[in-house]
Amino acid sequence: MSRIHPLARTTPRTRAEMRASSAPVAELSKQYNISHSTARKWKQRDDVQDRSHCAHNLKTTLTPAQEVVAVMVRRTLMCSLDDLLAVIREHLNPAVSRSGLDRCLRRHGVSNLKALRAETGAEVAPKKTFKDYEPGFFHIDIKYLPKMPDETQHRYLFVAIDRATRWVYFQIYRNQSEASSVDFLRQLRKKSSIKIKKILTDNGTQFTDRFTSQRKEPTGRHAFDRICAEFGIEHRLSPPKHPQTNGMVERFNGRISELLRQTRFCSSAEMEGTLKLYEKAYNHHIPQRALNHQSPAQALKKWQAEKPELFIKRVYKQAGLDR
Repeated sequence: MSRIHPLARTTPRTRAEMRASSAPVAELSKQYNISHSTARKWKQRDDVQDRSHCAHNLKTTLTPAQEVVAVMVRRTLMCSLDDLLAVIREHLNPAVSRSGLDRCLRRHGVSNLKALRAETGAEVAPKKTFKDYEPGFFHIDIKYLPKMPDETQHRYLFVAIDRATRWVYFQIYRNQSEASSVDFLRQLRKKSSIKIKKILTDNGTQFTDRFTSQRKEPTGRHAFDRICAEFGIEHRLSPPKHPQTNGMVERFNGRISELLRQTRFCSSAEMEGTLKLYEKAYNHHIPQRALNHQSPAQALKKWQAEKPELFIKRVYKQAGLDR
């Protein structure tokens, strides 16, 4: 069944009428309120259905033989588009683009990996999502804050968010040094009711010496690594140039950016007070879909009731506004 655009000037019925008519093109154009070229096209065609807008001669980087190999690799290994792109560039054609490879897969009907697995009966490995983790795995990142009228330089917001409950804690510092990161972790341990087991950070120099050492590997002698070892916390690093690995805290930083854009502050104290009020509202009163429409504080209380061994102190939920 063909779909007709709601604003289309012609339909299969009117096109058939034009084909069968003996009237000249100019008269058909006026009668159906269409251009001369459109009237001439439908009068001369053998069919009345829309044809594909795809070019007759496709300009592709991959040769037909290379496309066959790419499709075979896709069907055999069930690899993602990005993984397949790396294989094709390495072994077949280094000039192929990601979009070009995607169009190739679409032409051959293997673009949908989920449908392809179902078609071939391949087993799908279970994907571990964030909600499968227990409380105690924190993502930490730093956000630049705008300079206020009473300030001479920018300040930095250190942010930590728990992967399982989305409970968040942040603190403002005047620099992003090792000393600030160490102090932030100490403050986080004091404020958190959860036992902190793991921490994920990016590769900034305030968190690691990964790219300042000769072997390009963490030495364990960085101040942040030492404080993690002192507290028995596993320190993990996100892969280089992959900020999406730390995407949970990045998304929260996006919330902070939106809050700062829509509010005009007269001083740094006013901005800091607004941020702290938002932290309380976020933790205690804003339900989240990822938590089954519960607030982080409600999720914490539920986890504490089920697994109290994961906590070091009692969780309190602030009362809401009077109604």
